[in-house]
Amino acid sequence: MIPVSYPQHDFRFKQEDEKEWIFDSFRKQWVRLTPEEWVRQNMLQYLVQTLQYPASLIAVEKEISLGELKKRFDILVYRESTPWMIIECKEMGVPLSEAVLKQVLNYNISLRASYIIITNGSDTAGFDLRNGTASPITSFPSFS
Repeated sequence: MIPVSYPQHDFRFKQEDEKEWIFDSFRKQWVRLTPEEWVRQNMLQYLVQTLQYPASLIAVEKEISLGELKKRFDILVYRESTPWMIIECKEMGVPLSEAVLKQVLNYNISLRASYIIITNGSDTAGFDLRNGTASPITSFPSFS
């Protein structure tokens, strides 16, 4: 597992139609505040504030094609204009199971990122794919 200590951040919230919303500064729009979205927003702040990953190289919830299927990844970090790291977020309490790992590995068939991360907010696991196998890692790779 990878230890993650989320930074303090002043998220913007609003209530509308009896639902709670959070402003996503990456997508520059209000999104429904779900348990998974809360994990995603905290992970994004961790990447930028703590790890100093460039916000301009992070994509959030973009559609990809897997054959005839259309899927959305949670977070994709680019490096030198190519996918470098995929992060799959689940709500707290959802186990980081083999099914979750397979989901992000399937996304990586078309993306070909070097690293994959899976997190439920409290537990985070990562894998280095550069040698053709999913080798566990114990920390996020340095961006520099």
